[in-house]
Amino acid sequence: MIPRTPRRAQETGKPSMKRLCVVDGQGGGIGAAIIRGLKSRYGESIEIWALGTNAVATSQMLKAGANRGATGENPVVRTTDLVDVILGPVSITWPNAMMGEVTPRMAEAISSSSALKILIPLHQENTVLVGSSREPLPHLIEALIHEHIKEVIRNV
Repeated sequence: MIPRTPRRAQETGKPSMKRLCVVDGQGGGIGAAIIRGLKSRYGESIEIWALGTNAVATSQMLKAGANRGATGENPVVRTTDLVDVILGPVSITWPNAMMGEVTPRMAEAISSSSALKILIPLHQENTVLVGSSREPLPHLIEALIHEHIKEVIRNV
């Protein structure tokens, strides 16, 4: 996989800090766990934006160490094209997932973004993802950080 050059670096000609966006809803537990793991591994060498489908999720992700945070449909629609990587549960790409918290516009913006999407196969929908593992959340987050993100953040 070849990491793409962020638009900010292309525009300024200077290398820039990788900007990651964590999207979550409900209680924000998955997003907060991802952010804690990222901060533990990479510290302040990356910038993390927390986008919550509700205020509780955003608050939990900010408490976990996100650099910035916003809540609701418009922030998701407006910021998903400003980041290098989008992280979260797979259901953030599904319209009406998370008991309706993921709006169709949110799902479309995330899915259509040119950012790399690294998604965890956890959801509460009536859907089966054939081939996905049944690993517990901590193992999935560890794989996300230590196997998948390191490819994107090689120079950190």
